[in-house]
Amino acid sequence: MPQPDWDGFSFDGIGTRWEISTPRPLDGVLRARLLAVVERYDGDWSRFRSDSTVSAMARQPGRFRLPAEAAALGRLYRRLYDITAGAMTPLIGGSLERLGYDASYSLRPAGSPVPAPRWEDALDWDGNKLTSAVTLVLDIGAAGKGQLVDLLAAELRSHGEDDFLIDASGDLLHSGHEPVSVALEHPYDPSKAIGTVSLAGGALCASASNRRAWGDGLHHVLDGTTGRPVTTAVATWTMADSTMVADALATALFFAPGAVLEESFDFSWLTVFSDGSAAYSAGFEGTLFT
Repeated sequence: MPQPDWDGFSFDGIGTRWEISTPRPLDGVLRARLLAVVERYDGDWSRFRSDSTVSAMARQPGRFRLPAEAAALGRLYRRLYDITAGAMTPLIGGSLERLGYDASYSLRPAGSPVPAPRWEDALDWDGNKLTSAVTLVLDIGAAGKGQLVDLLAAELRSHGEDDFLIDASGDLLHSGHEPVSVALEHPYDPSKAIGTVSLAGGALCASASNRRAWGDGLHHVLDGTTGRPVTTAVATWTMADSTMVADALATALFFAPGAVLEESFDFSWLTVFSDGSAAYSAGFEGTLFT
């Protein structure tokens, strides 16, 4: 984690806790600009806010314009949708709501699982313009937090801050010369670690089915083709230059082998399966405890 003499700027945003660590305290103007970036992103993309653009899409179909970052987000999701044959999809929001992960966090299923709409039938995503043929609940949670990390990093660098660690509740982006050692949380016991990794520039992201779980075997990682929670993998870690890419691929590993994803993306990875076994890439610079 960050050097002990670094200053930490902590805040809540998009439903999670953030900390930005820097060698010297960030001034008030920059802190305000960072918070504004978070508020704007949440106001556009959150399915938990009634005033967001995404919530407007859930009320009626039509044409919607989102900020410039929508283009990269849409391209990434479409690639992963195709690679996973529709299992990973931003159209999973309705399926999550069906199982109780809704705007009010009821955590009470409203019925049996339902598949997500097929992208080809429901949505045209062209750059930052989205046209929906039906009402749909867009959920960009698999990559959105990572993208927001990258946007905050760009804001920091534009103000001359090149040494920092952004911690978005476990999704990390490090910039600087001194590496940080990061523990890999045990998927069944958050108080323990299954290993460590040295992060020296770039992003480290994790996804685990126990992070948001409720009911009888229900959690937030759903297969878009069935609407049911995935049961094979239980935790994943990825390292890449882009936090958005690392974040998305941490979820994609629940649906596709890492070796398959490596054919399209430059990243390293670790997957822990429900039977206790693990798989990892040759480039994953971590140490697993045995």
